[in-house]
Amino acid sequence: MSVPHLEEKRRRGIYLLPNAFTTANLFAGFYAVVQAMNHRFEVAAIAIFVALVFDGMDGRVARMTNSQSAFGEQYDSMADLMSFGIAPALVMYVWALQDLGRWGWVAAFVFVAGAALRLARFNTNIAVVDKSFFQGLPSPAAAALMAGLVWLAVDNKISVSSDTMQWLAFVLTIYAGVSMVSNAPFYSGKSIRHGKRVSFGVLLLFVLLFVFVSTDPPIVLFSLFVIYGLSGWVLMAWRWRRARQLLRQRREG
Repeated sequence: MSVPHLEEKRRRGIYLLPNAFTTANLFAGFYAVVQAMNHRFEVAAIAIFVALVFDGMDGRVARMTNSQSAFGEQYDSMADLMSFGIAPALVMYVWALQDLGRWGWVAAFVFVAGAALRLARFNTNIAVVDKSFFQGLPSPAAAALMAGLVWLAVDNKISVSSDTMQWLAFVLTIYAGVSMVSNAPFYSGKSIRHGKRVSFGVLLLFVLLFVFVSTDPPIVLFSLFVIYGLSGWVLMAWRWRRARQLLRQRREG
């Protein structure tokens, strides 16, 4: 049996460790849906953040153990659609959007469709896009925006019965759904190599970040993901302005 054939057989196999993290991601998304149906919205929002952690671990574990597989890639996408598409949309709908009537479920569907299209485009373009940036807002970050608003409001006892909060949830849901299918570049962090040495200052920065988040997780996490959710549009505007300046300079030169 040839070596390439053995390599192909290995890639088609099913590996337990990375897929266990993917299963944990899927379970956390399912658990968020169950808790939303029970009107335990804070628990549902936290479950989505837990799913985000597991999603970040499965791919890294697969690369570290050299256990990537075609099965794992497809399974990961299906789990992401559940945890970062269906789950946050349903949590937001039950929490705030259902009182808006058809506008509420339309907004929830826009988010689910955006997540599905985002994942499909990511899978088909994975070999041709710049790995330093995501094309469009990644679905885990979009889900964190949704879950962050719910967690922030519930933790601070902000009433969701007001029109202001309901329409804020509507706008955020539409924004997140549209941002996922946009061409705005969002920093991916994949250019950071895990085996590469870092300075003590970088390590200290990460420690301070964890301490900062622990002071008030709902407010800090929501604020961080809002900044990240806007960063792609800011970068795209800067690139567009820079391109126009260069074009003008060439014409004048």
